[in-house]
Amino acid sequence: MSESLSHNTLSKDERLSGKNGISALMSKGKFGNVGVMKYCIRLETEHPCNRVLVSVPKRLFKRAVKRNLLKRRIRESYRLQKHDLTRQSGMDVMFLYDTSEILDFQTVYKTVGDIIRKINGTGTEK
Repeated sequence: MSESLSHNTLSKDERLSGKNGISALMSKGKFGNVGVMKYCIRLETEHPCNRVLVSVPKRLFKRAVKRNLLKRRIRESYRLQKHDLTRQSGMDVMFLYDTSEILDFQTVYKTVGDIIRKINGTGTEK
């Protein structure tokens, strides 16, 4: 894959998986919320690239089709905006969908962008 195309993808290395990585994020990370989404961030990791985890709770959406739709929207929003992160490596981020409404892509995109700006420290604190 060429260099120009690889920066706008979400590869396997950029996805947070595994029991140890997720439990470290949950125990040592800092939580926050923006609009209808919560997030957890852990800045100091030993991994060479930023990793992301997307979660849509089963208690909010019983049907897997709806959960998968929202996870795809969140991952795509992150993929398109990940270049806005000022910290280029070694960070784990979890996005947690926290409303029982199915939001359209534009709303999810804006919310993920707000979270990225808040992570960068340029967003307004509430």
